[in-house]
Amino acid sequence: MMERESLYRLIELPAEVVIRLQAVRQEVDLEQAAPYLDRLTERGTAAEAYKELGTFLAGEEVRGQEWKTDMKMLYCQLECAGRIFERYRQKGIEKTIYADTMKCFTRFLRECEQKNGRMFFDRGWWTYRQVSMGLFRIGTLEYEFDRHEGEDVIAVHIPSDADLSPEAVEHSLREATDFFRMYYPEYSYDRYTCESWLMSPVLKQLLPGGSNIVSFQERFTIVSEDREGKEFIEWLFQVPADTAYEKLPERTSLQRRAKELLLAGGSVGSAFGIIRI
Repeated sequence: MMERESLYRLIELPAEVVIRLQAVRQEVDLEQAAPYLDRLTERGTAAEAYKELGTFLAGEEVRGQEWKTDMKMLYCQLECAGRIFERYRQKGIEKTIYADTMKCFTRFLRECEQKNGRMFFDRGWWTYRQVSMGLFRIGTLEYEFDRHEGEDVIAVHIPSDADLSPEAVEHSLREATDFFRMYYPEYSYDRYTCESWLMSPVLKQLLPGGSNIVSFQERFTIVSEDREGKEFIEWLFQVPADTAYEKLPERTSLQRRAKELLLAGGSVGSAFGIIRI
């Protein structure tokens, strides 16, 4: 197991968050939480265990101190992250991949601060994937065990700090293929999938030819679109999804063009695509 302080340093956890974690440390009984944590580190039970752990932690809240619940969840998930380090070692997976994967916690905290003006942990519903070894960051992209149409696939996710240049994407996809063949040879899949606002064909109308986003899209065969989805607002503009269109920032050319589209009654939405290998 990786020691708590070593993990915090490895993933470059903000100092203010470390202080807050120290404040809730005495309030989380890891022995009582053990049944949830054990299942949280297993891919097959992590989703359910996350929900049950949330209920357990909320039940321990002190009235007027509800802010502590998100830090308790972060504390518990980082405890799980430390525990699975040994599994990485046993499989022979590089420490770099472990660190890059677990740095999602720091990235999400920073994103939360940018979007909400304060730093708290609101991604426990996602990060159980990382602490159960269901998702790995390999290079610029993330890869998750998934199912599509009844078959095993690898779902590709695009972190907010991803380099989508053709070279970086190609390297990541190649490394991922080698990774799963080497460390999970029993997992048979023949396609990568990706569902994201960055896959929306609408973006081709808003971006210049040859953009990295369009280049990324063109690797996939788009099989479905969702023009009604609003999640792109949070990711593109780094603001809460219910922000009035008139108040959306215009710091980039893509933001300006997307805002014009929204004000004119259009939308970006999202799309789902497949790469067969």
